[in-house]
Amino acid sequence: MVQLTENAVSKVKEILSSQEPQPKGLRISVVGGGCSGFSYSMAFENTPNMLDKTYSYDGLKIFVDQASLLYLDGAQVDYVETMEGSGFKFENPQVKSTCGCGSSFSV
Repeated sequence: MVQLTENAVSKVKEILSSQEPQPKGLRISVVGGGCSGFSYSMAFENTPNMLDKTYSYDGLKIFVDQASLLYLDGAQVDYVETMEGSGFKFENPQVKSTCGCGSSFSV
């Protein structure tokens, strides 16, 4: 199961509300690429795929495909703001290593 913190849900809903037309939810996935082999992807989605797992957080729909769910099970997505910048942060217990820039990982 993929968890989203209150900060992450709030920020996604804020961004979602500014979209025209407004998408139905957010897709979180794992894609091949990056210097460590995999990277996370987040994109707004209008229609879930037939085999997607759908989660709901305070009215926000999250869609995860079955292949990505293998890598995201137990992961938590947070939204953080620091002096260095702001953005979504993934805490994933399955990750064995990350690249130097932190944008890709291996399992």
